Amino acid sequence: MEKESPEKERLISEILDIELDMFVSVRSRYPVACQNNPEGFRVMRSAQFSVWSEETLQSYRSDLEVALDEGQNLMTLKYARMESLMAPLHIAPHADNILNEIVRVQMEWQEEMVSQYPALMSRGRPLTDTEKKPADTSFKIYLRCELETYSLMTLTHLFRDIMVKLSQGKNMTEEIYTRMVSELGYSDIEEAEETAQKITT
Repeated sequence: MEKESPEKERLISEILDIELDMFVSVRSRYPVACQNNPEGFRVMRSAQFSVWSEETLQSYRSDLEVALDEGQNLMTLKYARMESLMAPLHIAPHADNILNEIVRVQMEWQEEMVSQYPALMSRGRPLTDTEKKPADTSFKIYLRCELETYSLMTLTHLFRDIMVKLSQGKNMTEEIYTRMVSELGYSDIEEAEETAQKITT
């Protein structure tokens, strides 16, 4: 697994520090287990950010800093959107088009992962609302609500990152899980899948 540059490591660390402070203060309708597991939160979020370019990370860190300056909590906004307590955060057609395309591609990547690693992926969010339980939020809704908290600049950078992965024939979701299971002590996704299969049988 490729090692991050010192600058990228610094950016991710700064983002995680701000996000975690925001996250632990969220009061949602349903309890969020990760709020009592900050290290687990860091593992999951750092895996996500590891596949972003430095430009996208810089833009998102700026989003977080602007939110702090304005007294906003992006995590609170995300969960409020997930629980349908507020209107969509992006209304500009251009932003909505980018957001929709990101969701479309990441749903395809997620579906590929569910097909290849069903036991491992069953431990995460259901793909769509039709598969969810009352206290669950589907991957699709969670993703869209998080993307709505990003600025247009961050969405644009992330869309570019995703298009680069597509052009290279790579699945960004698989790269995220590869990083995550490595941080959890597995040699690769296959080993994590085997362990998940044993737990579910």
